[in-house]
Amino acid sequence: MKILVTGGAGFIGSHVVDKLVKNNHDVVVLDNLLTGNLNNINKNAEFVHGDLLDKDLNLEGIDVVIHHAAQINVRTSIEKPVYDGNINVLGTLNLLEKMREYDVKKIIYASSGGAVYGEPKYLPVDENHPINPLSPYGLSKYCGEEYIKLYNRLYGIEYCILRYANVYGERQDPMGEAGVISIFVDKILNNQQPVIFGDGNQTRDFVYVGDVAKANLMALNWKNEIVNIGTGKEISVNELFNLISTELDYNDNPIYDKPRDGEVRKIYLNIDKAKKLGWSSEYDLKEGIRRTVEWIKNKE
Repeated sequence: MKILVTGGAGFIGSHVVDKLVKNNHDVVVLDNLLTGNLNNINKNAEFVHGDLLDKDLNLEGIDVVIHHAAQINVRTSIEKPVYDGNINVLGTLNLLEKMREYDVKKIIYASSGGAVYGEPKYLPVDENHPINPLSPYGLSKYCGEEYIKLYNRLYGIEYCILRYANVYGERQDPMGEAGVISIFVDKILNNQQPVIFGDGNQTRDFVYVGDVAKANLMALNWKNEIVNIGTGKEISVNELFNLISTELDYNDNPIYDKPRDGEVRKIYLNIDKAKKLGWSSEYDLKEGIRRTVEWIKNKE
């Protein structure tokens, strides 16, 4: 198949591209390189320097779109909700219109299992949990989901919506706001004290990027599904800090700062549906952290 990956020069998107290329798909990467990196792009993929909002976006010959290009910073979305909406809502809508124009049959959409559900009413959170985002980012990702479902009903475009837990691994930018694992590792390697926002007892579900790439490959065969992609396990930020400290032989304490707006207290995902579809996470957190540490060390 000929597959367009938006955001394919970014952290998650580039791993998806690698997985697709390895499985003999013809891959085109669309990225504006605002946060993406040319070094991330697989040499066997075609690169198009472009933007989601481009009116002349050309999807000629594309069979499937895998949509990862997005504004992903929760704090930025709170400070600049219109900016967030332009990229995540209007960008997705423009992409869907181009799919309709060029008769592209399917979209796989990267959504956020951490942001769309809001403060959980029960744990683990399954795909039927009420939607109640705490940030414009979470709302914009859900709005993209709803447009995709509408385009399915009106125009017959197939979809698979993947709601990710907290994704981590190689190529995650420690300079970004998202990605606490890479941020902690980078701080410790540079002899700086990591900062924990809140008391550190907030919990998350951390899923390794290689497992997420595998889910995207499998989603080529999933039809009109919404699927949580995580580990089904929660870990507190304090426990996470201790795991990373052990891996790096770090003996200092973190700095604690006030909690951030728009962030849930405790969340982890129910992944029963993904398992029924044949997917499960292969990498546990210790192994994933080891791989991430190795990559950051080599990068420096």
